[in-house]
Amino acid sequence: MSTEHFEVRALGGPTAVFEYGGLRFLTDPTFDEPRDYDRGGRVLSKTAPSAGRPADLGRVDVVLLSHDEHPDNLDLSGRALLADVPLTLTTTGGAERLGQNAKGLANWEAIQLNDGAITVTGVPAIHGPGTREEVEPFTGQVVGFVLTGEGLPTVYVSGDNASLVAVQEIADKFAPIDTAILFAGAPRIPAVFDGAALVLDSTQAAEAARLLDATRVVPVHYNSWAHFTEGRDELVAAFTAAGLADRLDLGLPR
Repeated sequence: MSTEHFEVRALGGPTAVFEYGGLRFLTDPTFDEPRDYDRGGRVLSKTAPSAGRPADLGRVDVVLLSHDEHPDNLDLSGRALLADVPLTLTTTGGAERLGQNAKGLANWEAIQLNDGAITVTGVPAIHGPGTREEVEPFTGQVVGFVLTGEGLPTVYVSGDNASLVAVQEIADKFAPIDTAILFAGAPRIPAVFDGAALVLDSTQAAEAARLLDATRVVPVHYNSWAHFTEGRDELVAAFTAAGLADRLDLGLPR
């Protein structure tokens, strides 16, 4: 394990970019301008533009896509971007839908990149309250990622996960984590699971940081969408209450 702190730039919503082990990674690409998306009568509203555009990113080697089925994780611009990226790692079902350069990772399945310098392991994520069997029929399959390599920091990208049980399973195998990119924001849709949070709320994100023994937490997926019910202030308050404020990195440009 290395305690090296590389820059993670949060671009809004679930999208962040970072360089690791000689490759450039992008999480859940969302670059559309603010607009509404009709999801079979349920409307998701993007409320703010991204802090960057695809043309500004430069080279992207790998997209870490937690799932392809929701526009707040993969929008129209993000979907178009995938054609220009050599590799997209995502769910097994998502890889079948996307084709192109997509590779699905099952839970605990690993792939080696950059001549074996980097290992990316698919890890559990549950997109709502309950077990995978209870949740996936309604919100779909999601995957998280752990990045490791000799002499490199251990990085966890949670994807849209609401389960601290899943976090504990990941911690059991990989903790301590150097950098945890945690999807948060407590998104809620009244008609889905009676309005329960579909991804970690701020208090749960702080608990996840504790379980992972994370040196640094970069939160994403807490702004730019109307159904995200907790933002920056709630995250800062929760990490402060947990005595973990010094581990919180908002991923802003340095």
